[in-house]
Amino acid sequence: MHAGCSPFMLNCSQPDAPSLLEALKPVFNLKSIRPVMNVSTPTTVNIFIILFGILGVDEKAQILTTFIWQQLDWRNEFILWDPEQCGSQWITIPRKLLWVPDVVINEFMEKNSAPFAPYNYVYFNGSVVDAQPVRVISSCRLDIYLFPFDVQNCSLSFNSYLYRKYELQIDLLSSAEDMFDFSKEVMATMGEWELIGITVKKFDLTGQDEETYQEIRFYISLRRRATLYVVNLLVPSCSLITVDLFSFLLPPQTTDRSSFKMTLILGYTVFLLIMNDLLPITGDTIPLMNVFLSLCLALMVASLLETILITNLLRGSAHSSPVPHWIRGFVLHVLGRLVQLPPKSRDLQDVTVLRNPAAYEMKVTHPVEGYVEAPEQNGPLNETKALEELRSLGKELQALRLQVEQQQLGGNQSAEEWVQVGLIIDRLLCGIYILFISVSFITIIAIWAQSYNTV
Repeated sequence: MHAGCSPFMLNCSQPDAPSLLEALKPVFNLKSIRPVMNVSTPTTVNIFIILFGILGVDEKAQILTTFIWQQLDWRNEFILWDPEQCGSQWITIPRKLLWVPDVVINEFMEKNSAPFAPYNYVYFNGSVVDAQPVRVISSCRLDIYLFPFDVQNCSLSFNSYLYRKYELQIDLLSSAEDMFDFSKEVMATMGEWELIGITVKKFDLTGQDEETYQEIRFYISLRRRATLYVVNLLVPSCSLITVDLFSFLLPPQTTDRSSFKMTLILGYTVFLLIMNDLLPITGDTIPLMNVFLSLCLALMVASLLETILITNLLRGSAHSSPVPHWIRGFVLHVLGRLVQLPPKSRDLQDVTVLRNPAAYEMKVTHPVEGYVEAPEQNGPLNETKALEELRSLGKELQALRLQVEQQQLGGNQSAEEWVQVGLIIDRLLCGIYILFISVSFITIIAIWAQSYNTV
């Protein structure tokens, strides 16, 4: 608008600020209406924000607290003056004396507690700049499934509650890349969070009155600094579970192994109680970190129970009943070959006995029958008959000895099978330990690396 064609051209009596303020009084009387000559002309409000600090994230309440510098820029068509006549190109005016757009942040959860800036900049061509600090306590849907390697994406939506799109339009004063770069330069505090990106999208929303409202939404991407949690949570947990793994090298026959494992479980429980404040609290999702810590504790308890079972098998197997068929088939033959502990041949000694003809003959001949069939001697024994009686007596004694050995062999075979079952279970749990630790390490490193590739 040129100076000669505007009916609202301001005339200053002197080129100083008091004269300019006096000339602006008619504009102050129009602060209740939108500052346009024609009501069909929309007012364009340009937005620029700078993120000064990330003050905190509350996972339980799903709240993000930030400190931003918000700048709104629009045109007041009622204001126009000649800089040479009035002696200045701009002037500061109290905000309450001018029309200010009702652009708000939809995610606001509490009142702005930042220092209040009471003035606006007004330029000779009608441009008005409203800049103020804002402490934003906003709602944000936090996804902590990958804690502490999570990346959060929170939004700040700016729109007008009253004016429709044909009355007020919202645009950017600068690009999102410039806002991000400037925010990285001036950011004073981030705590455990790191700003990794700012993006912007514009939306046209339809209200209940079927009118269109314009909204501009800033997406603020934050990445958690995971080093603190890796050092304080993951490293001690992995160290304790590794020590528990090496405890399998201790002989299970003694009580030192079980007492050692009980000490580890007690120490790990105390560690979890101390570090409980570092874990996020939310009812939405369960973080993988909590699952990992629970699995570590469950494995340590399982290894203690397995140690108790094996110690009982190794010490009381001599008095135990024979191994059931389903345990012999599944544990000894299936799991035994899986952990490289195949079952021993059960009929080895029986085969040795069967290969002895004398033993075979004694198995089929009952000693009583041999005694009944022995010929009766009415007279003195000659030398040949004495030798035959001695041979018969020797066979009977050898048969009795073999029967006793067979009974002892059955008991020893049952004890050896129970010992074999215990050793197979012990090695199987050790293999599960190694697999769990390997998969956990690979997963942690992969998720950590992936978080740094996310922008």
